[in-house]
Amino acid sequence: MFWFSIQALTDLAMWQGALCCWKIQSLEARKMGVGDVISQQLIERRGLAQHNVQRTTKMMSIGFFFVGPVVGSWYKVLDRLVVGGTKSAAMKKMLVDQLCFAPCFLGAFLCISGALNGLTVDENIAKLKRVILPVLFQLWPPVQIANFYFIPLHHRLAVVQIVAVAWNSYLTWKANKM
Repeated sequence: MFWFSIQALTDLAMWQGALCCWKIQSLEARKMGVGDVISQQLIERRGLAQHNVQRTTKMMSIGFFFVGPVVGSWYKVLDRLVVGGTKSAAMKKMLVDQLCFAPCFLGAFLCISGALNGLTVDENIAKLKRVILPVLFQLWPPVQIANFYFIPLHHRLAVVQIVAVAWNSYLTWKANKM
């Protein structure tokens, strides 16, 4: 009987852990979807009749299967790589985030979205250089310095998620602009 209750608690803990991951992935899918809807409706001004539901579904899939797992884990890894809450540690975290993680993440994101849209690797690389990199280093460094210096680890993802809705709108617009 005792073993059964320990096993039940272990199973419950594993289920709760799995739900946490699904929550992050689900949230990222919804954020990508909202970003794409904003992109199509406010930036591109398509109107509801011309809304590309397939594109929104693709972006939500990327959010669920790629963005959620990767970004959901990145801040935990980064906090282990660079320890501390000082201004110096915040600057180091921002540099590691922007110089190591962001280019790899965006490159992979554009390759995935490009592949779903039929682009070649060379077309994806050209798009990354042309439309993403110039803006990447204008938006995220100040956001991340503030995030790493002022915000506790357990709230950092929420801060990024708020900024990411606007970023996702821009990103989906540029990723789907041929």
